Amino acid sequence: MYLTAEKKQEIFEKYGKSNTDTGSTEGQIALFTYRIAHLTEHLKVNKKDYSTEHALVKLVGKRRSLLDYLKAKDIEGYRNLIKELGLRK
Repeated sequence: MYLTAEKKQEIFEKYGKSNTDTGSTEGQIALFTYRIAHLTEHLKVNKKDYSTEHALVKLVGKRRSLLDYLKAKDIEGYRNLIKELGLRK
């Protein structure tokens, strides 16, 4: 499996408030970004996997809405997270 419990804890420890705080906005966005990157690589190999493509589009939408929420609540946190994750070029 591509996303182990250890990897999740590592993501939440780095971007969230702690490794057990799985509900923080920053941690969720980081987790979604990791999953989006994995699904994108999968779709490069499996071009006709439409169910994965659908899941990817839904995941990108969820991440977008969380980013909008974070931008409205904490603009500096939003800017730092964007920079750390490399979402804007």
